[in-house]
Amino acid sequence: MNLFTNYVEIASMVLFGIGFTTLLLHRNMIKKIIGFSMMDSAMFLFLAAKGYITGRTAPIVENGVQEMTAYINPIPAGLVLTGIVVSVSVTAVMLALTVRLYRRYHSLDIDKITELCRKEDEEA
Repeated sequence: MNLFTNYVEIASMVLFGIGFTTLLLHRNMIKKIIGFSMMDSAMFLFLAAKGYITGRTAPIVENGVQEMTAYINPIPAGLVLTGIVVSVSVTAVMLALTVRLYRRYHSLDIDKITELCRKEDEEA
């Protein structure tokens, strides 16, 4: 029964696993970036799921209720929002570097780029 109550956490772990295997097994730079973004999304889902408590409301005082037990903790939501901003920035930088690598080496395969880079170093 506990498995069904933690379905969001399980979904986030599965999403993280898919992203991690994508990051490890694929040689294409774009697929690696997608895997990294999936891992980020899984972490945000996990944090959001852990921050939510059933039966509580957003931390906005209504009707004079000031008890802490009536509201959810706003810190996980703030961490998720900050993480999303950082994740979008990192993804943009990774995509920009991938475009630069593609323009220079005409490939998105990491092994081929490494090989071409080593040849350039040997020639120089």
